[in-house]
Amino acid sequence: MACYDVFNGDADGICALQQLRLKSPREATLVSGLKRDISLLLQVDAVSGDEITVLDVSLDKNRDALVDLLARGVKVFYADHHFAGDIPDSNLLDCHIDVAADTCTSLIINKLLGNAQARWAVVGAYGDNFDQAAHELGASLGLSEDDQAEFQQLGICLNYNGYGFELEDLLFHPVDLFGLVHPFADPADFIADEPAYGDLLAQYQDDMSRAQNAYAESESPSGAIYLLPNEGWARRIVGVMGNQLAKQYPERAHALLVDMGDGHHRVSVRAPYNRKDGADELCRQFPSGGGRKAAAGINALAEDLLAQFIDRFNSQFGDAA
Repeated sequence: MACYDVFNGDADGICALQQLRLKSPREATLVSGLKRDISLLLQVDAVSGDEITVLDVSLDKNRDALVDLLARGVKVFYADHHFAGDIPDSNLLDCHIDVAADTCTSLIINKLLGNAQARWAVVGAYGDNFDQAAHELGASLGLSEDDQAEFQQLGICLNYNGYGFELEDLLFHPVDLFGLVHPFADPADFIADEPAYGDLLAQYQDDMSRAQNAYAESESPSGAIYLLPNEGWARRIVGVMGNQLAKQYPERAHALLVDMGDGHHRVSVRAPYNRKDGADELCRQFPSGGGRKAAAGINALAEDLLAQFIDRFNSQFGDAA
């Protein structure tokens, strides 16, 4: 029997898997990639009797591959918080999907494990921009405010590392980053003892300093749209920048569009932080779009659809204020 762990390359995916494998260690082939590389089940060539764990990856975008794997006799454990659509009916599928606007995969796994590795759930929730849920969980664990701040920064950095157009944009491949994280049962020890974290934090801070000079192409009380250049810092920072803007201006929605250099833009959308709803509904209206209620995106928005996207963005969130 072969085992596969398939996970989103962001903080939520990494921290969800970290919790599971600290609680239930097993040898497995790891499958991950850029945060937007979500059709990950296509990379798994499993056969009858094999087992797959899938974390923080849209079932809607992997349904055909999932159905095929189940038909082959593969057992699948699936946990996620993105829009799922129709869920296959199979006794081989153990599915834990919650699309509520205030949860993430790390929190779903933490609930299943009964707080067994809850500190990593705090990191994952902070990384996925669920600050209130993360802080409440951290407080229940007795974390100090200094600990909370460090865990939040770690979560942001893990999340930041997942963004880019190509793997070369990332400081660490997500599989390699998980390998660095996994030896540490306590995130505080990873922060203190893993030199790679210092490298990741330094690059994040450098990219964020460049992002401070970005300005909105259009903004109103209900929404703001940013056009970012086809440069490495913009490709890496777009998700974290969107999260930061959402918290800075909690009553308005945000769209960040990074020039891909080929007549398309990669789009990240954040619903208003105080009303986490509608981002996935907007992005699913366009080819390669998807996500969740609070945060969603479009992998490649054609230039001739840009005006239509802006109109629909304004329509979707025009009453957000």
